[in-house]
Amino acid sequence: MACRISELVIECAGPERLAAFWSEVLGYVELGREDDGSIEIGPPGTGFGGPQPTLVLSPSNDPRRAQLRLRIDVSATGHAPDAELERLLGLGARPVGVGPTGAGRRHVLADPEGNEFCLLERGLRGPA
Repeated sequence: MACRISELVIECAGPERLAAFWSEVLGYVELGREDDGSIEIGPPGTGFGGPQPTLVLSPSNDPRRAQLRLRIDVSATGHAPDAELERLLGLGARPVGVGPTGAGRRHVLADPEGNEFCLLERGLRGPA
């Protein structure tokens, strides 16, 4: 037996804003809301328990003191990484840097709350 990642929880100041951003980035939809203000987003038609993990944007008033120790990496599906970079910047991501990877380079970006994520240069064939 083994485990798999079913959801990632991101504590944030603005769950609405980040849910909208990450839904656009990943092609996710809102799956539900909790009384504490958390918003869960995930793949349309699948939701929790599907082949891809869902994201839970959970409200927090605690200021972030350092870079997150977990980073999300994304890859373009079905089009060039340069086009995807422009799309992500148009959604509100901001560039942080460019770095090498084992199979190419990666663009280091930050989401609207400053959480770093990477766009890998190597793309994927299509949605999982």
